Amino acid sequence: MAGPLEGIKVVELGVWVAGPAAGVIMADWGADVIKVEPPGVGDPSRLFMTMLGSDLPFNPIFENDNRSKRSIVLDLRTEEGLALALEMIGAADVFISNMRSAALGRLGLDPETLCKQFPRLIYALITGYGREGVDANRAAYDIAAFWARSGIAHSLTQAGGTPPHQRGGMGDHNAGLAAAAGICAALYRRELSGEGQVVSTSLLREGIYTLSFDLSVALRFGVPVMIGDRKTMGNPAINCYADSEGKFFWIVGLEGERHWPALARAAGHAEWLTDPRYEDPRNRAQNAEGLIKELDRVFATKTRDEWGKIFDAEVDLWWAPVQSIEEVVADPQVSAAGGFVEVPDGVGTTMLPATPVDFDGTPWAPRSMAPEHGEHSEEILRELGRNDESIAALRERGIVG
Repeated sequence: MAGPLEGIKVVELGVWVAGPAAGVIMADWGADVIKVEPPGVGDPSRLFMTMLGSDLPFNPIFENDNRSKRSIVLDLRTEEGLALALEMIGAADVFISNMRSAALGRLGLDPETLCKQFPRLIYALITGYGREGVDANRAAYDIAAFWARSGIAHSLTQAGGTPPHQRGGMGDHNAGLAAAAGICAALYRRELSGEGQVVSTSLLREGIYTLSFDLSVALRFGVPVMIGDRKTMGNPAINCYADSEGKFFWIVGLEGERHWPALARAAGHAEWLTDPRYEDPRNRAQNAEGLIKELDRVFATKTRDEWGKIFDAEVDLWWAPVQSIEEVVADPQVSAAGGFVEVPDGVGTTMLPATPVDFDGTPWAPRSMAPEHGEHSEEILRELGRNDESIAALRERGIVG
């Protein structure tokens, strides 16, 4: 089976990552996703190859968010190009875009116009800062709206330190996943009511929700949660430590009373269990800085692999290695969990990260690598009823690429 969304038609007017991320999730789940791109470069994320190094033969960032889609090149600045886009949207179940609202409005592709014209359409919009307010049309990559403005970067910054730099697309992929979930809910509602609707999310909202643990405390008590410092963690049983080779691992003993005895035994200091300094959570918190120094000295005596065997022998000691990208790629559990997927690529396959949801009853599988710019223009135009002559005329006038 192609996946649970087999038979659903999607038109995507997406750029960079957030919109295409929503589209690729729908495509992975079996939908027919048509990617509308402008003449010239097309989706600017095709430029990631140049950003990574102009001599590289592949563009894995673009490939990851655009597999299993079809691409048509349309000049939406022309009346005929826009008419073709509207014809496709009218025949689709879903329209996805992360272009700025003002730009969509100038094209007549804004939610109000399209939903009035096509009452059954699910219109999915991903914005930077939401649909209302003074910054509704402000430009925003995810590092601005999701990472910086939401409070995430500040909440990960030690006193006197520099805010950490976000890895590429983190907020975009969160937003794409939220949009895909919203689309599916709206499709279900349409089955009951027969009516489409607008589904929207924003990079800022995704950041707020990601940080909602902290923000809920701030809203209820009027003060922020203290920024964590591994040297003074009140519960030393939930902290990161380094081994003899400088490799880090995380002890995740959130329930102090339950997990502390296992940690003390694993560290080779069962006497700490009766030490007045560490005998209960309050005393461990008051003496955390000294205890963490002691644990640092202990953990620096063995490798992470050696400690792993010791930790795993304790039922109530939970831990995880702090892995590099290379270690993640080689981790057999990542593969067992379905973290990577083989994408058909000519006579072989190419491995890429998988989208994070599986379905036992309607399993999905990627169907193709990301399309070339305008690779399916002719195929899609024929589905719209255009013949050789009309397609040639559209190409000659630069309306279709």
